[in-house]
Amino acid sequence: MRTTSHRRALSLLLVAGLGLVAASCGSGDSDEPGAQGSGSADGKVTITVGCQPPKSNPKERAGWDEDVAEFQKLHPNITIESKDAFPCINPDTFQAKLAGGSQEDVFYVYYTDVQKIIKAKQAADISEHVGTVKALSDIRADVQSVFKDGDKTYGLPRNNYNMGLVYNRKLFTQAGLNPDAPPATWAEVHEAAKKIAALGAGYVGFGEYSAGNTGGWHFAASLYARGGSMVADDGKSAAFNSAEGKAVLENLKQMRWNDNSMGSKQLLQWEDLMRMMGSGKLGMMIGAPDVVQSVNNDFQGKFEDYGVAAVPESDGKASLSGGDGYMFNPKASPEKIKAGLLWLEFHELTPGKGQFNYARAKTQGRPVGLPIPDLYGDSKPGQEIVALRKQYATVPVDHFTPYVTAQTSITNKLEPPKAQELYAVLDVAMSAVLTRRDADIDKLLSDAESKANKILAKNT
Repeated sequence: MRTTSHRRALSLLLVAGLGLVAASCGSGDSDEPGAQGSGSADGKVTITVGCQPPKSNPKERAGWDEDVAEFQKLHPNITIESKDAFPCINPDTFQAKLAGGSQEDVFYVYYTDVQKIIKAKQAADISEHVGTVKALSDIRADVQSVFKDGDKTYGLPRNNYNMGLVYNRKLFTQAGLNPDAPPATWAEVHEAAKKIAALGAGYVGFGEYSAGNTGGWHFAASLYARGGSMVADDGKSAAFNSAEGKAVLENLKQMRWNDNSMGSKQLLQWEDLMRMMGSGKLGMMIGAPDVVQSVNNDFQGKFEDYGVAAVPESDGKASLSGGDGYMFNPKASPEKIKAGLLWLEFHELTPGKGQFNYARAKTQGRPVGLPIPDLYGDSKPGQEIVALRKQYATVPVDHFTPYVTAQTSITNKLEPPKAQELYAVLDVAMSAVLTRRDADIDKLLSDAESKANKILAKNT
């Protein structure tokens, strides 16, 4: 749901600014849009692209301008007009922009909205042209599948992440734990959490959300890692009232009331755990690698104090994933689609260019070394990107090794339909087990299932 911390702060975090656009390009090559006289009479084509970094983010915007200039030299027949509205996509205005003709030719989208947009025929089928993207076959199949419906393709990814276990390496050392061997099972989490909580007043071994839809979000993350599902395959009924769902709540109830390793302050929302992690008093929490960046940038933490591993017991199962990318206006001409694909390939998919220009990011003082986005896995472009991250790293790359190593055996799994509404329902169950010793887990899940089924019925 967020880039972890970030789709909360993706619904609460992921929204943050990526960008695109403002250039000119082309060449006499026959693969260029307009090269055969299509498009305008002079063979040129202009496209609008959404999500240019805003002025409030001057470093990324400056990098964007540099990329535009480079792209113009490569493709002088294409002009890209930047659109930097924030947030990059707003469900309240999306329909109006599309109907009014102001929707960008290449527009930004969250993973969770892609299939709705496809079913509503609000994006162009780019299948005929997407084969021109050289690295297409190297993109992770589960990532590219987000933008597919059957054998048709409607967009390309820009970001991909999944959840993990964020932990404080400094506290692990203080508690006599090995920070290079983080917990791989929930039993190991329990033991580590108890040792961290025993460090003294104010120390919390493991923290969890239970309000503001964040509790339900993390319930989904833990459920997926256990092999469970939030909804049935047809999307019409809830599936979380299961052995896996019960195990999620039983696990938290034990840590809260038997182990006393979660602290007494509960009903926590996104910023609460981030603040606790930044203060150096929280040992572990569920979150993606971008949590570490947010804790460093916004909550007085230090990159070197944190590490990330896989969600416990997710090996061979799934991890709640998310990300974003770009789709094409259904009214975009073939020439605009081909031009947009050239830009996306350059800026979002090429090692050493655009978002992967880590040499520039290091010069700008931006963090380099986080293992996201993960678009390519262990394919050749993926290996090149990993090598560049290590070459220009400004953060301790090795601290993410447990997370990276685990990805080869974990399947990305997207948020369920009606995610925010389901998360709100499951906040009730999460808050109950963390605030009431006598909470009835079976009843909590049964009540949540009934409410979720009513929500999902509206989706059919």
